[in-house]
Amino acid sequence: MNQSNCMVAQSGGPTAAINASLAGVISGIKKSGKYDTCYGAINGILGILNERYLNLSQMIPDEETLNRLKVTPAMYLGSCRHKLPDYKDDDSAYVFIFNQFAKLNIKAFFYIGGNDSMDTVLKLSDYAAKIKSDIRIIGVPKTIDNDLCMIDHTPGFGSAAKYIASTMLEIAHDTFIYAVKSVTIVEIMGRDAGWLTAASALARNDYNTAPHFIYLPEVAFDKEQFLTDIRNKLKTLNNVIVAVSEGIRDKNGDYITASKAVADQFGHQQLSGAGKALEFLVKENIGVKVRSVEINVLQRCASHLASATDQSEAFALGEHAVLLAEEGVTASMVTLTRTSNTPYAVAYNYAPIRGIANEAKSIPREWINAHGNDIRQELYNYLYPLIQGEVSLTYQNGVPVYMPVPHLKPDHVS
Repeated sequence: MNQSNCMVAQSGGPTAAINASLAGVISGIKKSGKYDTCYGAINGILGILNERYLNLSQMIPDEETLNRLKVTPAMYLGSCRHKLPDYKDDDSAYVFIFNQFAKLNIKAFFYIGGNDSMDTVLKLSDYAAKIKSDIRIIGVPKTIDNDLCMIDHTPGFGSAAKYIASTMLEIAHDTFIYAVKSVTIVEIMGRDAGWLTAASALARNDYNTAPHFIYLPEVAFDKEQFLTDIRNKLKTLNNVIVAVSEGIRDKNGDYITASKAVADQFGHQQLSGAGKALEFLVKENIGVKVRSVEINVLQRCASHLASATDQSEAFALGEHAVLLAEEGVTASMVTLTRTSNTPYAVAYNYAPIRGIANEAKSIPREWINAHGNDIRQELYNYLYPLIQGEVSLTYQNGVPVYMPVPHLKPDHVS
């Protein structure tokens, strides 16, 4: 086997734009004269460990298929949440992975994902340096949480933010119709960073002031102050709507949840119940009509409400990752920098993976109001450009047409 090939995989949580980055990688490979075949590993790094691959050069043969892949939600290649051990403790997985790279003559590996995926990029890069491998290892960012460092914002976030803002406006319309005192609490994803919950402010317009309060993990949550906020707002409004991050904590750092959480293998607590906990709090202490709404996974893959800005940037990052590999860049993540807000513009570059993996970006405290229950204009200005533009979908029998994924079934033979 003489030709140089490359491989791409996806991991972590799904988004409405991660397949646009995959499409960007495939597009970059087709334009490149350096790589012949682009392989896709099924279910992230586990796909390599289990030797499950797709020949993406054959499966995505034309522009029509590529464009359909761009608008397909979640991960076409499937995902995983697999934490590689430190190779100094156990290098068996690394030996196997790099033997697979040699077997398929892989010269570049692209891993599309968030914080935990960048941990994998870092570990593979460190091992490659140890064995003096010439394989280029590039991270391609995605996460609806928007908490990756060294990048202005992360693909997947803009589309989730657009869905949250649209949903919040629709919830507001739902509550406006009743002339009774009520509180609606909307729980939004965000374990350590409140970017998604902050995006609920984009629902506000000339007739809608909801959400009336926004509570983020970056500020300690005070139950008594929360109740005071609600009581005061009910004096002037019938319907109070609250946006709350799932990861809000009290001053001691304890999560405000309705149930105890469990942790995944990366040590992240799997949270739910913040909205329900606040619902109980209002019911017991204020006694008005109250309900909690947990948006949950709906905010992750709503391609019917995707941001065109988000999708185009995700695609461009995938293409740029291939250019970086061609230039010899490795142990890095492709990045974008906002060069202008009016008009909105970005530039593409890269940053070393060591300064990104296992780090997290929170909302600056100065972008949150002094009382910790709303955002400032600076944060609104940051968010607004990211949800602009609508994505055109093809519909059949009334529902969107996406790429079929039979290869993700356990019994599928690739």
